[in-house]
Parts: sequence; C-alpha cells; structure tokens
Amino acid sequence: MRLLRRMGRRRGSPVSILLYERPGCHLCDDAEQLLLRLGRRYPLTLQKIDITTDPDLVRRFDVRIPVIVVAGALELDAPIDARSLEQALKTAN
Repeated sequence: MRLLRRMGRRRGSPVSILLYERPGCHLCDDAEQLLLRLGRRYPLTLQKIDITTDPDLVRRFDVRIPVIVVAGALELDAPIDARSLEQALKTAN
C-alpha cells in the first residue's frame, strides 16, 4: 500500500522520503514515528512502500527494513537513529 503525505512547514521544497516497510514491523513503525516528529521541523513528503507487495523489493530489502531513502539518493537502513536521519534531512534541504 502506498501512502503519500506532506508534513512539516511550507518553507522550501519538501524533501522526498521513501520508507520501505512491511506490516507488523515494529522497527518500521518506529521509523515512521521518527519521520513524523522530524517532519514538524523539516518539510518532507513521505511515501510508504510495503515490500511484501513485490518479490523484487522483498529480495532487495528483506533483512534491511526499515529502509529510508532521502531525496532519492541517501539510504538509511535499520537501525535508524534520529541523529543520522536529521542530518540526512538537513543535507537534503
């Protein structure tokens, strides 16, 4: 399932964020909550991608989820910490 959301303030162009996840993954839920918190300070657009809908995505991300792709370039995978993610958002913004 895909979900598109705009978060954060309106200043500047939103940073495109892809969150690769799977249902029932508590680390994925934690990563989404972290993005929601940081989205209050940094303009971003979040797209959640369920890897279980595509066998190629399962092969690519299975043991790495959650994976966050920032601005189509930087990939962060589990464990994702607030400091690394915030630095990635600052760099992309």
